[in-house]
Amino acid sequence: KYFPADIKNKKVVEFMELKQGNMSVAEYAVKFESLCVFSPHYNTMEAENDKCVKF
Repeated sequence: KYFPADIKNKKVVEFMELKQGNMSVAEYAVKFESLCVFSPHYNTMEAENDKCVKF
């Protein structure tokens, strides 16, 4: 809500490009959820299935 638009857009891109790589599942889940809040599409109850697919 209080993030500048350019930083918010960077976080959306970071979320969309997020890969587990050599993070543990727990680390990836924390990163996924922390970045997910910046992507409006994934912040609705209807998008829960989409979040599962992205994860």
